Amino acid sequence: MTSQKTVTGARAELIAAAEHGADWAAKYPRNIGRAHPASVLMLFGRLDSIPAASDQATVAADLDVLLQRRAATLSSHPGQVSFPGGRREAQDPDAIATALREAQEETGLDPAGVEVLATLPELPLAASGHIVTPVLAWWRSPSRVAAVDHRETVEVFRVPVAQLLDPATRYTSTLSRGGVTFRGPAFDVDGTIVWGFTAMVLDGLFDAAGWTIPWNAADERPIEL
Repeated sequence: MTSQKTVTGARAELIAAAEHGADWAAKYPRNIGRAHPASVLMLFGRLDSIPAASDQATVAADLDVLLQRRAATLSSHPGQVSFPGGRREAQDPDAIATALREAQEETGLDPAGVEVLATLPELPLAASGHIVTPVLAWWRSPSRVAAVDHRETVEVFRVPVAQLLDPATRYTSTLSRGGVTFRGPAFDVDGTIVWGFTAMVLDGLFDAAGWTIPWNAADERPIEL
């Protein structure tokens, strides 16, 4: 990634990465049995410090992505950092509608300012029995966000993409259960750990977009639940 790439270029690279989504999604196991459909919103936008007058003004590294921390009292993925999202409901016509509805309910964002770029292939989330569609989007007109219901979400924040791409932020997480150790990409964002499904999707998207900076995958650290 070079300083010559504009936000418009970064947006195009996100769209191109989505077109190759099946390539990196194929490595995830599919046999999780019966699963409930769900969606998450992968929302990228300009950093607040970047002038919003023109999409031509900033580079890909000057983007951020919207994340949230789930309440520690939830039955599935308690306390973890995630994209906004949740289970598809009867009134949702498609995966996009689910992602936007859930993001609005959880963070208070205005869906009118969100441009949907693409949907990525469904990915299994075996721990909660869901099959999840990541919805890739561009925050053309950012709105105020905050945790709406603290029983579900305790914190909403925008993480700079440059920080996630920094090799010093990255490592391989390990989680041992039933005598089996699971390994996956992780990010340490000033002490906030992004791991599991969210980290895997970010890792795959960054690779597909050509944004990944080589990092030390041999640096393994256990997840403290």
